Amino acid sequence: MSIDAKSRSLEHPLPAGMRDLLPEEAAARRALARAALDRFALHGYASVTPPVFEFADVLERGLGTLDLRDVLRFIEPESGDVGALRPDMTPQVARMIATRLCERPPPFRLAYEGTVMRRLSGRARKHRQIPQVGVELAGVAGPEGDLELLALAADSLRAMGLARFTLDMGDAGVVRSLLAGLPADAQGVISEAIAQKDDVAIAAATADSRAAVCAPYADAIRALPLLHGKRDALVAGVEQLADTPAAGAARRLLGLFDAAASRGLGEHLTADLGEVRGFAYYTGPIFHVYAAGTGDAVGSGGRYDELLARFGWDLPAAGFALDLDRIGEALSATGATGGRRPVRVVVVGPADDPRIADLRARGVPAVAADDRAAGLRWAAGWGFSHVLDAAGWVDVASGASVPSPRVPLGISESAH
Repeated sequence: MSIDAKSRSLEHPLPAGMRDLLPEEAAARRALARAALDRFALHGYASVTPPVFEFADVLERGLGTLDLRDVLRFIEPESGDVGALRPDMTPQVARMIATRLCERPPPFRLAYEGTVMRRLSGRARKHRQIPQVGVELAGVAGPEGDLELLALAADSLRAMGLARFTLDMGDAGVVRSLLAGLPADAQGVISEAIAQKDDVAIAAATADSRAAVCAPYADAIRALPLLHGKRDALVAGVEQLADTPAAGAARRLLGLFDAAASRGLGEHLTADLGEVRGFAYYTGPIFHVYAAGTGDAVGSGGRYDELLARFGWDLPAAGFALDLDRIGEALSATGATGGRRPVRVVVVGPADDPRIADLRARGVPAVAADDRAAGLRWAAGWGFSHVLDAAGWVDVASGASVPSPRVPLGISESAH
């Protein structure tokens, strides 16, 4: 092996949690993002593009849902201030609404696409880049806004090709109200035990009178791990929590569940009255999206009515984000990423061959090759579907001559 060949074969490591996207992967991710953004636009959501980093104090003002240790910080050379790579785009959109867009009338329907950066991946301490699409709805309060987002999330997932998914609903007010008044460290211990649905740990934490954290609603807290499932679990939860401060939030969640079911989402709905993720950040209904084929949620969102006030405008708000990598995994697991190959053509001829211009005018990618053999090799290596020369069309996958590509776009015989 030559030195050059050996050098090319070496693996060049990337920072932990970072990865390259090769052409096929990049095209698949872009197609997912475009499908979602197109659905967002049909529902009246206008796209914005926030910067990849901002001053840390601006981002951290709105990051109630993330551990600040997740945030990647650096010294901004021009100002000497501390900057941060965005771990969440919601605070950035909130800043835009409260400043750059404040002269426009609410409600604000804004969509975005981009990558967020976080230091931690679950319990593993490694950097991660998370490609997302999402929306923020500001200025629409209560169930009306929550239903709009649930319906939009479902519509967008279907447009991306994911037919089977679960919208697991919760309400941040349930756990928040039951833990109100307890010391912060006690809230953290109990919340972690609830998140793990660990009955033994919950019982121990709610009975820890030595640390003066004996929860006044211990029985209700201990019941939370069982209050998840379909509508009957919610009904049982409303009864179980009727005499506690969580009664209002439980009834609110049941009402939203029924309203979403009446909108045709019933087959996708489950609920969990013990959901605690982000309860210190969200102010009402929350949801996570799950699909077979991936261990993590493919999306999440909820209501955060206190966020805009942190940027100077007290406006109700809610939103959600979809994880493009996780959705891609789910689609791959179900085989939904198959489908018909897009037509992409290598034309044997000069770069100014009129057949190339004709194909491009029809929306078909086309490039030139010097001869048939070279064209077939290049097409196979780069995922092009057909080679076109003086003798006609060749299907690259089979090597067989075909009369014309059979695709929805259609290419007329004049393209020969």
